[in-house]
Amino acid sequence: MSELILHHYPTSPFAEKARLLLGFKGLSWHSVNISPVMPKPDLTALTGGYRKTPVLQVGADIYCDTALIARRLEQEKSSPALFPLGQEMITQTFATWADSVVFAHAVSLVFQPESVAVRFGKLPPEAIKAFIADRAALFSGGTASKLPAELAKHQWPAIMTRLEQQLQRESGDFLFGAPSIADFALAHSLWFLKATPVTAPLVDAYPAVLAWLGRVLGFGHGTASQMTAEQALDIARNATPAPLPDEVFEDLNGFKVGQEVTIAAIDYGVDPVAGELLFAGREELILRRTDERGGTVHVHFPRWGFRIQGIAA
Repeated sequence: MSELILHHYPTSPFAEKARLLLGFKGLSWHSVNISPVMPKPDLTALTGGYRKTPVLQVGADIYCDTALIARRLEQEKSSPALFPLGQEMITQTFATWADSVVFAHAVSLVFQPESVAVRFGKLPPEAIKAFIADRAALFSGGTASKLPAELAKHQWPAIMTRLEQQLQRESGDFLFGAPSIADFALAHSLWFLKATPVTAPLVDAYPAVLAWLGRVLGFGHGTASQMTAEQALDIARNATPAPLPDEVFEDLNGFKVGQEVTIAAIDYGVDPVAGELLFAGREELILRRTDERGGTVHVHFPRWGFRIQGIAA
């Protein structure tokens, strides 16, 4: 198989989720650092416009969204399993909830003024202003709405108390016994909060949660080596995309293979990616697109959380 290339930046919570998945699997990978804010010309040369972090590249195949990245890493190395047999529904449903609801609370808490002052204290004012403007654009146009800080503070104890109770009574060391995608989907938001002394107490006040988080973060990040964006683009341009999945599925909305479509996230970062629809499976969508710098690539999206729209002829 081709080598794994992760396009990310160090302080991204979802990138931390992907790094921990790589560590859990014990995988080696190449690290391409990207800008936290737009424009990201090297990344979008591969994705066609998708701008969220992180993105996984495997040769000429580009995987968007950590839910799908987890599935791709499961294909790369099946054990230890992210989706334990008999727990597929509960672990993935919990992960979806954590990636949306818990993450929204964490973002609201992290970006309250007293936290921002510490987190971005060493940056010049213009850089802080640019970052905030970029995030305003990122969260516009989708279904995700900004959670007011007072509501996030109000609801946070309920989330954490339930989690504390679950972990105190669980017979294993992780949320559902053995480690699973559920643990990693929750851990990255708490890791985000732990980054400054302003928000760290929101995690530290719960000893069972804190001990569990230490176990999850203890998986580390695998073995990473640096790679430049140009090297990653060269790899994509000179590679052949992997064969399509062996799955027959009829899309309920009538989209057909070979149709020109756009695919975009529903919640935030809703920039559409245009291309030829190659595959619409039960969990995965694949577009083919060609870029002068990245060559012909297959861009992969999860079905959940994304929409397809046809392009008028």
